Amino acid sequence: MIKKLLFSIFLVVSSFVHSQINGTVTNAQNEPLPYVNIYLKNATTGTTSNGDGVYSLNVDKLGKHVVTFQFLGYTTQDIEIDIKKFPFTLNAVLTEETTSLDEVVLNSKSNPADRIIREVIKSKPQILDKQRVYTADFYSRGLWRVENAPEKFFGQEIGDLGGGLDSTRTGIVYLSETISKIAYKAPDDFKEVITASKVSGDSNGFSFNSAQEADFSFYNNTLEIQAQLVSPIADNAFNYYTYKLIGTFKTDNKLINKIQVTPKRKNDRVFEGLLYVVEDDWQLYGVELTTTGAAIQVPFVESLVFKHNFKYDEIQDLWVKISQSIDFSFKLFGFGGNGRFSAVYINYDFNPKFDRTSFTNEVLSFKPEANTKDSIFWQQIRPIPLTSAERQDYVIKDSLQEKRDSKPYKDSVDTAHNKFRLGDILMGYSFQNTYDRWRLSYDPVLTSVAFNTIQGFNASAGINYSKWTENYKQATNVSLAANYGLDEERLRVTGRFAKRFDRIKNTTLALAAGTQTQQFNSEQPISTLENSLATLIWKKNYAKLYELDFAKLTFSQEVVNGLQLTAQAGYEKRSPLFNTTDQTFFDWDFPYTSNNPLNPQNFTNPGFETHSLAKFNLQAVVNFDQKYMSYPDGKFKVDDSKYPTLYVTAEQTIGATNSDYNFTELKAEIRQKLTLGNKGDFGYAVTGGTFLNAENISFVDYQHFNGNQTFVNLRNQRLTGFNAMPYYDFSTNNSFHEVHIEHNFKGFILGKVPALRALNLNLVTGVHTLLTNENKPYTEFNIGVDNLGFGKLKFLRVDYVRSFNGPIKEGTFVFGISF
Repeated sequence: MIKKLLFSIFLVVSSFVHSQINGTVTNAQNEPLPYVNIYLKNATTGTTSNGDGVYSLNVDKLGKHVVTFQFLGYTTQDIEIDIKKFPFTLNAVLTEETTSLDEVVLNSKSNPADRIIREVIKSKPQILDKQRVYTADFYSRGLWRVENAPEKFFGQEIGDLGGGLDSTRTGIVYLSETISKIAYKAPDDFKEVITASKVSGDSNGFSFNSAQEADFSFYNNTLEIQAQLVSPIADNAFNYYTYKLIGTFKTDNKLINKIQVTPKRKNDRVFEGLLYVVEDDWQLYGVELTTTGAAIQVPFVESLVFKHNFKYDEIQDLWVKISQSIDFSFKLFGFGGNGRFSAVYINYDFNPKFDRTSFTNEVLSFKPEANTKDSIFWQQIRPIPLTSAERQDYVIKDSLQEKRDSKPYKDSVDTAHNKFRLGDILMGYSFQNTYDRWRLSYDPVLTSVAFNTIQGFNASAGINYSKWTENYKQATNVSLAANYGLDEERLRVTGRFAKRFDRIKNTTLALAAGTQTQQFNSEQPISTLENSLATLIWKKNYAKLYELDFAKLTFSQEVVNGLQLTAQAGYEKRSPLFNTTDQTFFDWDFPYTSNNPLNPQNFTNPGFETHSLAKFNLQAVVNFDQKYMSYPDGKFKVDDSKYPTLYVTAEQTIGATNSDYNFTELKAEIRQKLTLGNKGDFGYAVTGGTFLNAENISFVDYQHFNGNQTFVNLRNQRLTGFNAMPYYDFSTNNSFHEVHIEHNFKGFILGKVPALRALNLNLVTGVHTLLTNENKPYTEFNIGVDNLGFGKLKFLRVDYVRSFNGPIKEGTFVFGISF
């Protein structure tokens, strides 16, 4: 039996070593060269050296071959070999390329680099057309490394991040690989099937490395990296870049032009670095371009370095991308890190046989057991060998995983976590059982303290119980919360039960009941923080509340791809509330307004009578042409649709204690955000609705709109409300139309102003309009700047808002946030 086992292992190992060329690539100083492209000449087989300069190249047969070593900045080397047996060792020493301008005819009146770039731009349509359809095999590897990580971040324990951190709080915190087959058809059909996936320290994990998200082509006019960055060979590239021909060199009788790319303006959405262009073919031979966190407006990112390498395909007469790497570094709050995402493309087919079923809205899926491949499989198939650090990370974390998945280890971690400290009374506490997958937590009073004129100072405390299955496929949450107002001397309690049945159709069921204070506008346009500050400091009690006794049942599910239905049925009893305090921090010479939103100066009439009713609500959310990724444990939407999202809502009230309060409301909204290349982001939302049989309904059920009177707007989503509109002046029980439009120029304008360029600000503009039957149209225009802040924290925004309501014209500044 043992002999058979050893013989089987021998056969497996023999098959692994049977078809490989192995070696190391170094420079003339015997220093290893990382990420060198190595491939068989006139074949689709290729690989890349790892960070230690080591490579393994799979070949099909013995005999004579020509192996090409290609590395930007070094002379391409072809080595002829005759393989008699495997494994075959081939080391290579590359010399730095020697460039010259001897073959370039210099003209004092023209820049030769400009001529080359213009030829590339002119050739782009033909180049893109040649690769408008293809299939390929794709390999990717992602690695994140952290240095000097703190033990706590915003008060939360970080731990050792899955075993990645050593005693100096430094190490690899994420390492994953994927092998997949990809298919593409212009302009936007894409399909990826992952055949193998590996995550260090998680034998059941599935990598989130995606070929589509890693598809950066400089032949496109812009590349989306948080912002839209202008390619150095964009149609309008000369508006953003200057070019200098550094020199030329030859490879395979092809003349390669080495061109330095320099931005015309700092903080534009641009790159800088080197382009390598093939003379006469006018195609890219290589790319080595860098951008910064300032350019993409993510300040804690220090740099992003893109390296692309291309290989000539004689059949297509096309230089195709065979490898790509993205190096990044970041720093925030004293700690930082770096990483790299590597990709290799092989076995291109530019004449695939696609039919109507070749592409669907599913852009990514996994083959069964994709995450169960063993180490021998990965050694045999991965085109980039692991570095010593990566091998060590797999060994350490894979050995730790079995220990960390054990009950004794999880119990020991829980014991340390569950230790109760006196400060937990004020800051919150949780008790967890990681092995059995449940948690019990306490929400503290201190963090919920607020103030309003109905309750005075008030605070909440709550208990939450959560239970989940492996990979969070299913989850259950039970919560109980209590709120007490000091001046009102009233305790209110609410409870909620929620169950998620799956992450594919996102089927959820929730039951909630209790008593609470509720803003007349159920969308809560005034946060408790905003209202507390406005009330205590400026004596502006904008929040108008009533008491709600309720019980409601909610069910939600994605019925078909792109259609999410949510149904809700409930009972409500509404009771009016009155001010109980006039407390404030400053002795202003004017009183608070009443809690009556219809008549803020009426302190005796509450605005509505106590009543009860039953309410049914059905909402459909339609994401047209919704693309999605199918993971074994969930479905994830890809937010790149060319179409708006449609929201349709029908609400029916019946059984009211006052029959006049029975009504029907119908509402529809379309909302979309569009990226306009380097010109910024454009967004709009258009809403319309009407009431049926609602002439005498309670003011509670009117359609209210998200106004703002606090000079502060903490809603990052500006397409759902207004900047300076009164909260309840335009509430209606008739037909209404609401339009919101905003455009963020993302530096397209202010980045060109010399005095402002260094500040890296964004100009934002917008218009917001409301039409109702009872009032004249309300319109406001806003213009402002975002990306304000200090150092690497830039999330502030300020707008000047001008509003128009018939003859009434007002202007104000509004301060807010922007992410």
